[in-house]
Amino acid sequence: MPNIIQLLPDAIANQIAAGEVVQRPASVVKELMENAIDAGAKNIKLVVKDAGKQLIQVVDDGSGMNETDARMCFERHATSKIRKSEDLFTLKTMGFRGEAMASIAAVSQVELKTKTEAAELGTLIQIEASEVKNQTHVASTNGSSISVKNLFYNVPARRNFLKSNPVELRHIIEEFQRIALSYPAIAFSFHQNDLDVYQLTPGKLSHRIVGLFGKNYQEQLVPCDESTDQLKIYGYIGKPEFAKKTRGEQFFFVNNRFIRSGYLHHAVINAYEGLLARESHPFYVLFIEIDPQKIDVNVHPTKTEIKFDDERTIYGIMSASVKQAIGTHNVAPALDFESDVNFSFTKPRQAELGSFSTKSSNYQKFKSGDENDEWNKILNNFQELSQKITEKEQTEEAGFQRGTPAQESVTFGSSINDPDDQQIPAKSFSNELTDAKRSVFQIHHKYIATQVKSGLMLVDQQAAHERILFEKFSQHLHQQNGSSQQFLFPEQIKLSPADYALVIGMEEELKALGFVISSFGKETIVINGAPTELNDSSVKAIFEGLIDQFKHNKNVLTVSKSENISRSLAKRSAIRSGQKLNAEEMNSLIDKLFACENPNYTPSGNSTFIIFDLDKIASFFNR
Repeated sequence: MPNIIQLLPDAIANQIAAGEVVQRPASVVKELMENAIDAGAKNIKLVVKDAGKQLIQVVDDGSGMNETDARMCFERHATSKIRKSEDLFTLKTMGFRGEAMASIAAVSQVELKTKTEAAELGTLIQIEASEVKNQTHVASTNGSSISVKNLFYNVPARRNFLKSNPVELRHIIEEFQRIALSYPAIAFSFHQNDLDVYQLTPGKLSHRIVGLFGKNYQEQLVPCDESTDQLKIYGYIGKPEFAKKTRGEQFFFVNNRFIRSGYLHHAVINAYEGLLARESHPFYVLFIEIDPQKIDVNVHPTKTEIKFDDERTIYGIMSASVKQAIGTHNVAPALDFESDVNFSFTKPRQAELGSFSTKSSNYQKFKSGDENDEWNKILNNFQELSQKITEKEQTEEAGFQRGTPAQESVTFGSSINDPDDQQIPAKSFSNELTDAKRSVFQIHHKYIATQVKSGLMLVDQQAAHERILFEKFSQHLHQQNGSSQQFLFPEQIKLSPADYALVIGMEEELKALGFVISSFGKETIVINGAPTELNDSSVKAIFEGLIDQFKHNKNVLTVSKSENISRSLAKRSAIRSGQKLNAEEMNSLIDKLFACENPNYTPSGNSTFIIFDLDKIASFFNR
C-alpha cells in the first residue's frame, strides 16, 4: 500500500497559516506596524490605497535588517523576539510567533527595503506567493519600508469575501488607532489614496487621544491612576454624559498590547453604576502594567486575547480605580434629597408642591390599594377630566349595553408582533377612534391619554413617533423617493476617519431618505438638505446620532443595512419624552400611528400604547 501522508510544501503551509494571521487588510497593517515598533522606530508612516487591497506600505526609521535577516524574516517561525520557551513568559515585544511575514508573503506581492545604520547599502527583496523573485543591494535610508501589493491576488475566494472599501478602511483605521494609542511617544502618519488622514506628533496620551478622536474629547477626559503591588492602572475615562450607544471607543492595553476583555469591561461599567443611561457605553483608554510572568498572551494568533493568573484581583482593582477617578473629579452628580431621584435631579417648583398637597387626602385613600405606582400617577392627572369623560360615557351607555362587537384577529409577519399575550388588532381602531373631536391630554409630557369606546388609551409619544418614522423611512428606501428640504445655510460636520468611511458607505441610502450630503475636505461632510420628516432644528445632532445608533445596532442586531438605517434614523429623530404637544399634534400622532401597518410595537419590540378597559378602571374603585 503506497504512503498517503505527505509533508505539505512551504507555500501551501504558509497559505494555510495566512488564513488565521491575515484575515483582511487591517491584519496586515497590524502586523507590519507592530514590527516597526519592535524595531525601535520613532516615526512610522502608513500608506494605504484602495482600502489596502491594492497597497499597504509601512515605512519606519527603526534598526533595520542586514541582508541575511531580511531574507530570513520571510521564513516560517523565524523571529528575533524570542530564543527559548522561557522567553514566552517575559515578553516585552509585540510580535513573537514568527508567522506574520511568511503568511503575508504567501498571499500577496511583497517588496522589502531595509538598511541598518552601520551598512552603506540597503537590501531589496521582492517576493510573490512565497517565491523570492529578486534580491539585490539598493541605496536606502535607515530603517525598513515594506510594501504589500495586491493582497489575496492568488487566493480569489478570500479576496471576494472582502467587504466594500469603506468597511475595510474602517477596520484599518481601528487598528491604526489602537497602535497609535498604545505608543503616544511615537510619531505616526496615515495616508489613504494620497490624502492625509492622520498626522500625529509624539506627546502625552491625552494629546494623542485628542489627535485621534477630535478636540471635543478634550472636555470629557478624566484621568485614572492607581498603583498596587500587583499592577499599575493608568489612562483616561470619559464623563458619563458623553457616553454613546456604540461600544467602539473602549480600549484596554496590557503592557502596551491592545486586548479585548468582556470581563474587564464589566468592571468599568460596574464602576459607572447609576451614572449611565440604559445601553450606553463610556469612552475609556486604560493601560495595565503587570509582570509578564503573570499573563499569557500566546492564546490566539491575533494576540488580542489574554489570560491572567488572578483575574478576580485585577477586576476589583480596575473597578475601584475607575470609581476613585469618578469620585475624585466630581463626575458623579450631587443628589438633591428634596427631589424624587427616580425621575429628576431638579428641585420641583413650589407651585407643583402646593398643587400636590391639596390632593393629599384623596391620594392617601387611593394609595391603600394594591395597584402599581404608575397607575397612581395616571389617576392623579386623570381626575381633572374625569367628569367630562363620565358624561361622554353616559351618552354612549346604550351602545355599550348592546354589547361591543367581537374584535377582528390580525396577525403581522414580524416576530416582534407575536407575543404570548393577546395583541389588540390594529383594524379594530377604525371603530374605536371615530370621534374627530376626541379629547386628548398629556401625562408628564410623555404619554398621550384619550378616551376610546372600550375605555382609556395611553400612547407613548416617543415610541409611537418612532414606529411612524420607521415605516415612512423604510418606504422611502424601498421606493427611492425620499423628499428633501434644502438648507439656506448648510450644516458642516467634522467626523472621525472611521465614521467618515461609514457615511460614505451609506451615501446611497442616505440620498434615498432625502439627505443631500457632499464631501468637504478631510473627514468633513456638508449637509445641504435633510428629509422633510425631520422637524428638529438640530439636523447636525440627528445626523451624528444616526451614525452612533447605526454602529450600535450593527453590534447587537442582525438586520440589513437599509433596515438598520431606518431604525437608527427613526430612533434618533423621533420626538422625545418630555416634549410638550398641543391637541392637534397629539391627535395627528394617534391618527398616523394607527395608519401604520403595525402600530402596536416599535421596531425594537416595545409597546407603543396600552388600553385600560372600563372594567379595569372600575376595579380600581372597587366597583
